[in-house]
Amino acid sequence: MATGSDSYARGADQPPLIEQTIGAFFDAMVERVPEREALVVVHQQRRYTYRQLQTEVNRLASALLGLGLKPGDRVGIWSHNNTEWVLMQLATAKVGLVLVNINPAYRTAEVEYALNKVGCAALVTMPTFKTSDYIGMLRELAPEWAGQASGELSSEKLPYLKHVFWIDVAGEGAEHSSFARFSDLLKSGDPQDPRLASTARLLHNTDPINLQFTSGTTGFPKGATLTHRNILNNGFFIGEAMKLTQEDRLCIPVPLYHCFGMVLGNLAVLTHGACIVYPNDAFEPLSVLQTVQAEKCTGLHGVPTMFIAELDHPRFAEFDLSTLRTGIMAGSPCPIEVMKRVQRDMNMGEVTIAYGMTETSPVSCQSSTDTPLDKRVSTVGLVQPHLEVKIIDPETGATLPRGATGELCTKGYSVMQGYWEDPTRTREAIDAEGYMHTGDLATMDDEGYVNIVGRSKDMVIRGGENVYPREIEEFLYRHPQVQDVQVVGIPDTKFGEELCAWIVVKPGQTLHEDGVRDFCKGKIAHYKVPRYIRFVEEFPMTVTGKIQKFKIRDAMVEELGISEQKTA
Repeated sequence: MATGSDSYARGADQPPLIEQTIGAFFDAMVERVPEREALVVVHQQRRYTYRQLQTEVNRLASALLGLGLKPGDRVGIWSHNNTEWVLMQLATAKVGLVLVNINPAYRTAEVEYALNKVGCAALVTMPTFKTSDYIGMLRELAPEWAGQASGELSSEKLPYLKHVFWIDVAGEGAEHSSFARFSDLLKSGDPQDPRLASTARLLHNTDPINLQFTSGTTGFPKGATLTHRNILNNGFFIGEAMKLTQEDRLCIPVPLYHCFGMVLGNLAVLTHGACIVYPNDAFEPLSVLQTVQAEKCTGLHGVPTMFIAELDHPRFAEFDLSTLRTGIMAGSPCPIEVMKRVQRDMNMGEVTIAYGMTETSPVSCQSSTDTPLDKRVSTVGLVQPHLEVKIIDPETGATLPRGATGELCTKGYSVMQGYWEDPTRTREAIDAEGYMHTGDLATMDDEGYVNIVGRSKDMVIRGGENVYPREIEEFLYRHPQVQDVQVVGIPDTKFGEELCAWIVVKPGQTLHEDGVRDFCKGKIAHYKVPRYIRFVEEFPMTVTGKIQKFKIRDAMVEELGISEQKTA
């Protein structure tokens, strides 16, 4: 039993939780603000009012039903930020399809795993982006599709995937044989389709509606299964902490395939009748500055490195950012000087800090618009409404006294349903009382403010991306010349951390850094490819044979002459 002196806090119980599905809540919001602008996509030159967005969402939902998809089926989205992404987010929710977020940085091995792990029946993808050829990767996985006529697909490597749609500009661009245009899919739907209402009556707010892959400590990522109730309420209370109203216009340069974009961004906005603004398909600081000025944005999201890039852009002083008020900085710790500059130079006096993890929808703690600056930088705020947090001794499970360091655990509506078809890992993550064990080390002060002081020993955060070294290690073990490998995170002033691999080569074999990087290219995401590669005879170990990763890290810090203080 927790006492007042324990590291335990419970959020407010008002306003009450939303008990509708995402589709029902969105429709109700449309009736409240039908003519208000809901979505502006600058790079696609598109604008939608709430009523117009609802029409296109219903059209797409009808088209998805027309494919023979049924509530509970999984549908993937493999794309950067665009109109099609938000249409998919809302349309799948309308008819009970589970949207599967696929990171655009994924390569062949990762996308094959993701599609098959959750049994994706359909996929919407960008055709290409910069050097990434998404259609090419799919053809590499399923070369037999090249000879198939349009219609249902069939592949040995991707046995569940029956439909692929590529995001196009209607009537323009090259054809991709076997794959249909997204615009043609959209045209096949009927916004007045009576099946929409009959399907909606079958849905419940505790149904799974979203799958997000989180890096696992072993093997490939796990699929965190989130419900309407999870992410709709989390988006609402995030918006409440930002004091969003119908007058707000939120610039969202963070990726939609993360909770940051689709929950802290899209759902926070849509639950308050405000306007979503996408400046570009992927982050580019100049387009953010241009969009904030042109669209008179009142809010801006980003990880610290994004705000730094905007502040340090050579044309920064040219832009009028006086309309800005709020936003969220999350993804990695915020340096106090950066926060001061964001408040002073970007007019974001009410910027907030949020903390969470995908498995908790994601936000558990958040500062508010009026949290004192010192608390806003040194802590991640207070527990959100309708949630509980506690800090425990990782060994005994006992709740620790205020001020003591231990593992942060979260309980309440935001905790995921579980890892997709993985009850063992789910039980390891969520205890019998319903607490999600985050693996992050934290403290709680006398006022209830939570401070994250560390994290699970293996996880690396590179540029806002969570990477577990074990996944990289298991991939590198596939290299025919690698006998053993250990991967650690090394402090880096630009990305927060960089990956370093120590490799033991098989006897009689030779291997070079370029050979390792070439092996990774096109198979794993670019941010998972180690920047530093060293070939060693052995790893530092304890007398019992346990590898001491901290010694690897310390050796690299010394070799590279890295100042720990600079990267704190």
